[in-house]
Amino acid sequence: MRPVPFSADPLRATPAPLATLRGVRRRRGAVQALDGVDLALPAGQVTALLGVNGAGKTTAIEILLGLQPADTGEVMLLGRHPSDLEARRHIGVMLQQAQLPERLRVGELLALTRSWYRAPRSVADCVALAGLDGLLERRYGRLSGGQQRRVQFALALCGRPKLLFLDEPTTGLDIGARQQVWRAIRSVVADGVGILLTTHYLEEAEALADRVVVLDAGRVRADGAVGEIRAQVAQRRIRCTTTVPLDVVASWPGVRRAETVDGHLVVMCDRVEPVLRRLLDADPQLGDLEVQRAGLAEAFVAMTTTADVMAGSKQEAA
Repeated sequence: MRPVPFSADPLRATPAPLATLRGVRRRRGAVQALDGVDLALPAGQVTALLGVNGAGKTTAIEILLGLQPADTGEVMLLGRHPSDLEARRHIGVMLQQAQLPERLRVGELLALTRSWYRAPRSVADCVALAGLDGLLERRYGRLSGGQQRRVQFALALCGRPKLLFLDEPTTGLDIGARQQVWRAIRSVVADGVGILLTTHYLEEAEALADRVVVLDAGRVRADGAVGEIRAQVAQRRIRCTTTVPLDVVASWPGVRRAETVDGHLVVMCDRVEPVLRRLLDADPQLGDLEVQRAGLAEAFVAMTTTADVMAGSKQEAA
């Protein structure tokens, strides 16, 4: 499956991206972590980098941050090499794991981090964006895991970054805290900040991302807007209540997957009409019928599954 190319208006100059990978390859031992990856992070957009564990997401982020080198290819961060201090002054980073001094209070952590920047965001703004009301006097080590993630998010925002790296930012957060982070992300993007987001919550990518890049086995499998990614997968979803047994429906031609969700039968299929006709013939009393285009989750699963099947076929042929 070929990546969706960027669309460009030849009559309008396209602003330079904030960060880029061009033809980047990186091998770690016997594993080809990245294999000719191209990635561009524009200002004022959320780019969601998706992939299963081991797909190459962490390697791509670490190369962009200068934490490990690329074997070949070009890496630029705000027009400079990723190790350049001036480039690093304009980024914010929230990784999956962070080691912060547990004895320091939240207010002290914010003060320390703000001291590294020439024109930092105010403490009040950091508190409001990350939902830290009532936590400034608490010691970091005494906070819950979700509260610590919110502090890490606030620290990433302290320096008014032009480019923000958010690696699984809402893992461990309850629904209310997750919604708070989503509002903050939308707010800073509206101010022109570029964001690279990785997440295992596909509904999060669907809600926030302007672009989606799917990495699989170190290669870009798809690159485009959420709607463009969905359009690459012709699947549709049928949802209904029926007396037809699940295993029977799952065996029908054209059915990719069938499952029961909240008392409803949910069927993924390439062509709706023959499956729906067969359902109605088998159960004239079928109810609560909905037919929808596949969401980002289904598109993502289809892309990575197809890549696995193709890889397996090549191995067998060899």
